[in-house]
Amino acid sequence: MENAFLTGIGLAAPAGLNAYLPLLLLALADRITERITLNQPYDFLSSGWGIAVITFLLTVEVVADKIPGIDHANDLIQSAIRPAAGATLMMASTSEGSSLNPVVAMIVGLVTAGSVHAAKATSRPAITLSTGGLGNPLVSLVEDGVALVTALVAILAPILVVLPLVALFALLLYGYRRFRRRSPASSQPVAHNLRQ
Repeated sequence: MENAFLTGIGLAAPAGLNAYLPLLLLALADRITERITLNQPYDFLSSGWGIAVITFLLTVEVVADKIPGIDHANDLIQSAIRPAAGATLMMASTSEGSSLNPVVAMIVGLVTAGSVHAAKATSRPAITLSTGGLGNPLVSLVEDGVALVTALVAILAPILVVLPLVALFALLLYGYRRFRRRSPASSQPVAHNLRQ
């Protein structure tokens, strides 16, 4: 597998948790390292204005995702933004010297980020219910950490990105299953079946 594809998928997946963190890391990698070179039209991301806008949006995202109730509204708004960020990251990463068709790259990025976002958005209400909202900031910090590590590995050592991606999907699956079992809505059918 070529490095550009691994970098793209390694950036698209954490975009499902936080759209702006991988975008900022990609922009900074283009700006200050020689590992990444963004071609047009993606080079706007690493412009002064691009980095400023992404940094502002990242700040809003990080704060909003730590507040119970607001985090759910944020997830709803991000339902279009996170998959689009994943598509952009995948296309930008594979735009130079890759044999991957841009349309295929867009679809792969969209599906990857969209799947991670769906798992996050589905499990977060169960976390809120089971912890009374107290678990939301902690879970959000873990998600930010996973997104940061995955994106950094994707940029610095793309061949190793498979490891954090497997861990990310396992963590999301575990969280979804665990909190789904604890949510009141999922316990009702069990109680109904016990009465029969």
